[in-house]
Amino acid sequence: MELRTAASPRDVKHYTTQRLREEFLIQNVFVPDEIRLVYSHIDRIITGSATPAEKELKLVAGQELRAEYFLQRREMGVINIGGPGRICVDGRTFEVAPREGMYIGMGKRDITFSSTDKENPAKFYINSAPAHTSYPTVLIKREGTPEEDVVIIKEENKVELGSLEQSNHRTICKYILPGQVESCQLEMGMTSLEPGSVWNTMPCHTHDRRMEVYLYFDLPEDAFVMHYMGEPQETRHIVMRNEEAVISPSWSIHAGSGSRNYTFIWGMVGENQDFDDMDGIRNEDIL
Repeated sequence: MELRTAASPRDVKHYTTQRLREEFLIQNVFVPDEIRLVYSHIDRIITGSATPAEKELKLVAGQELRAEYFLQRREMGVINIGGPGRICVDGRTFEVAPREGMYIGMGKRDITFSSTDKENPAKFYINSAPAHTSYPTVLIKREGTPEEDVVIIKEENKVELGSLEQSNHRTICKYILPGQVESCQLEMGMTSLEPGSVWNTMPCHTHDRRMEVYLYFDLPEDAFVMHYMGEPQETRHIVMRNEEAVISPSWSIHAGSGSRNYTFIWGMVGENQDFDDMDGIRNEDIL
């Protein structure tokens, strides 16, 4: 598990491009037959993946957590962006299809990941936050019929925003948030941009009460996203490729424009779970 420390906005505005990438960009997120994790001191989020191909992968705490098992004092959200796979939680196996997710509550001890087809392996993207209460572990589907331990994303949590004229026609699909899937701190979802649209999260904003991580994907090899971060009057950019993630401190804006349309997963951790709790910033105030 890689460790990343927190950063002051007064320091970040003096970073070189390389230093900016070292502190906030997460590359090589999905590596076959590996669990790769980055532990950030920013709200203690853990971001990473499990990419089982030839073998089953077991999630362990590691020395960094000083815990008996990974979720002893944490909760976790997972979204599968690869082929069909399985997540086994304390002996119960969940079949997780592409674009489906899971919330796994604090206290679950034994967690393993596997793929249905090694030629088309699952890619389980992970966000984990500290937790103080255990909430039910559930499989999260975009469509279907609710059943025991299976939650279907509500229609009101599939929000279409923007327009092609503004280059930001997109659909926000909210997986983990109050009223949908309960958690202690974690919120998680997926936003898909329509063809011809490239801008996300405009006008941009900050969250003074929580941080955010983006994973950009569904990009061809020759495409990229210009991810914008920093204080509104001290903005910086990071060039991002397919299946790379970026950490956004609470003081930083987080917005992007791509050379084509794309999809991104957002995960938020902090003391406030109100999805609309944003500190809005006017476009004319961004420098």
